[in-house]
Amino acid sequence: MTSGAATRGVPDVLARIVAARRRRLAADLSPPPSRPAEREAPLTAAENRFLAALAAPPGPAAAPAAGQRSETRWAAVIAEVKMGSPRIGSLAGRVDPEAQARLYAEHGAAALSVVVEPDHFGGSYELLARCRAASGLPAIAKDFLVDERQLAWAAAAGADAVLLVAALHTAAGLARWARRARGLGLAPLVETHDRDDLAKLAGAAWELVGVNNRDLRTFEVDLGHSIERLPELPAAACKVAESGIRDGADVARLAAAGFDAFLVGESLLFADDPAAKLRDLVSLGAGGGGSDG
Repeated sequence: MTSGAATRGVPDVLARIVAARRRRLAADLSPPPSRPAEREAPLTAAENRFLAALAAPPGPAAAPAAGQRSETRWAAVIAEVKMGSPRIGSLAGRVDPEAQARLYAEHGAAALSVVVEPDHFGGSYELLARCRAASGLPAIAKDFLVDERQLAWAAAAGADAVLLVAALHTAAGLARWARRARGLGLAPLVETHDRDDLAKLAGAAWELVGVNNRDLRTFEVDLGHSIERLPELPAAACKVAESGIRDGADVARLAAAGFDAFLVGESLLFADDPAAKLRDLVSLGAGGGGSDG
């Protein structure tokens, strides 16, 4: 379902990852799944835990001090577990994924992101199942979709959402993947990088649309990239800023611009105190305070 026309001109790193994914899946003799009924209409928060979590992020369960009024606002942070990447290398032995997932749940993450691609990111669907069980958080499976078995594996592992990288598909291909994901109860998060990607979304309704702040050709990060693209995102979609988010100030800047959710990975994975880092990321500050008496 990945279109050659769609993938011409994509960054080399994406092309290499997709080629490796195709080779591995071609060697996998797992039978194709029975095709689910396709669904055209977007899933709703009432139907999908991932969407519900982003609509009402829990935040830390901290009670205000006696006599104090708490009006703290919480950001919907999607906290990521990954075991490596082409840019940073392997994190095997450096990250305890289940402990990291539990920490995310305990310190205010709204949802979990688990990178399941095996050859470049060291992931698996079994990793997703373990992290979801350890945390209790709804989770998105981040893979590079080229085979319908990947949707079935994501659903079987307990995922609530899946990633669709717009650069890898035509507009028609994105719509087909989304319909089939929804048929399994999986909310599609469409990741975009530029106006060409966003043009593929025209004329359809979408639950989740993200903008990746990282240039996949240079790996440079610019939060202004997300903010510049924001007016072009589908109005009804939950708008997700992805990559390069370092601290609460970055989250506050993106939230003020109009983003609804924030996917954060490496700043949590490499933090000296990831619990404190996450608390900083999820708190958008207080709208008021002081004593009631």
